[in-house]
This record gives sequence, C-alpha cells and structure tokens, in this order.
Amino acid sequence: MSNKVILIVLDGLSYQVAHDCMGYLQGLIEADMATLYQVECALPSMSRPLYECILTGVVPVKSGIVNNQVVRPSYNESIFSLATKAGKRTAAAAYHWFSELYNRAPYVASRDRFTNDESLAIQHGCFYQADHYPDDHLFVDAEYLRVQFDPDFLLIHPMNIDDAGHKFGFDSSQYRNSARYADIILSSWLPQWIEQGYQILVTSDHGMNNDRSHGGVLEIERRVPLFVIGEHFSHSPDCTISQTELCGTVCSLLGVPAADKAVNTALLRA
Repeated sequence: MSNKVILIVLDGLSYQVAHDCMGYLQGLIEADMATLYQVECALPSMSRPLYECILTGVVPVKSGIVNNQVVRPSYNESIFSLATKAGKRTAAAAYHWFSELYNRAPYVASRDRFTNDESLAIQHGCFYQADHYPDDHLFVDAEYLRVQFDPDFLLIHPMNIDDAGHKFGFDSSQYRNSARYADIILSSWLPQWIEQGYQILVTSDHGMNNDRSHGGVLEIERRVPLFVIGEHFSHSPDCTISQTELCGTVCSLLGVPAADKAVNTALLRA
C-alpha cells in the first residue's frame, strides 16, 4: 500500500449535489472501492478561510483567515509545511489563494503561476487566477505535476462548480451539471491513480445557496462531501468526521509527524 496522498477539493460542492449527481464516484461506492461521508464545514463558509481549515486543521476564527480578503501567508503549520519538514515532496494544481497562504503573498502570476522551488512549502505548483479556468485543464496540470515530480502529497483544486453556483445558484441545472462534469473528469484520472495505490480524498470547502453565494449556516452551504478511496481507509460507515480533522488525518496517511493536529482514527484502517 502506498503512503502517497491526493487531496481533491472541488470548490463550492454541496453534499446533496455530490450525492445525487456524481455517478462515477457513486459507482466506486457500489463496487466497494470508495466510501462517502458527510462533513459540516467550519464558519464562515467561505473559500480562503476553509482552505486554511482543511490544510491546517484550524478554524477561521482562530486562524485569523476570516474572509476572502485576508491576503497573507498562514501562521499555522499545514500539510504542506509538515510534509516538507519530514522530507516529503509536495505539489498543488490549485487556485492562487493556496500559493498566497502557503508560499508567498501577494501572488504574482509571472513569478508564481508555475512554481518549482524546494525551499517552499508547496514545492511544485501550477496555480491559476481565473475562476472559470477549465477544470479539465486543471486536472491536466495536476497530472503533469504528478508524473514530472512524483509528489508524496498532491492537492488538486478546481473552481468551476463554485463559479457556476455564483452565476446561477444552488438550485440550477448549471450548478448540478458542473458537478456532473467534474465527475466525468474524475472518471478519466482516478482509475490509474487507484491502480497505482494512491490514498485519495475528494471533498469540498463549502456548499452554495440560492442567493448565488455562501458564507452562512444553511445546510446547503455547510454540508459537504468526503469521498475516500484507498486501502489505508477503514471505509467504516459509522465515522463522524470534522473538517478540522482532515489535516491531521492526511498527515497520518503520509506518515508525517503532526503532534498538535487532530486525527480521525476511525476513518483509517487500524
């Protein structure tokens, strides 16, 4: 079994839409190859604060990343920083806010869009700055990073589901179809990653509402999916998972010391 981890954060994807619209991932569940859990995101249910929550295990009111306009590096240890300190290789194909949080802020596209620097927390990166940057392009970026640099931890973060939600709202065919298209893209890449033994998590930062926004406490804003794939997971149907446990759990999968990070041991195979 491999200790390499791929974390996929499908921005803006609500649990219900993930459950109803992502047929390939549901097919993996029916074949006993994946398990789906429901996770309640931290507050406020906004992107940059929840990137920080997922990657560090620290809720926004304690991290200080309390809205999308807080443009500075994280003050907390992240999966990226902990992995690099442990001698692991890191990579991300992701929105440029991840570069600002864990590498350098502010983001300068000509310097940071393509990153290859072993001294940074995200050592190898393909970052983008347009919300409509095509998800299928982003996954090609991710595969390039995976093949070229063989990272132990790879973050993949597409934005088109969130973009559709902001343009058309939660209860729209465009929002649902963007999730269906992400599922199709995943069906093109996951089989080879599964075959190569990666431990894979597919989740979201937050959901969406009918006002074409998010940030509050509505169920459709806060409840997000977590699909897990891989032999290191218990696949127990009884796990209750907090978003703050994702950081420590991924570190545990990687074999990276993270003493102050919460780990969901029930999610992992004993």
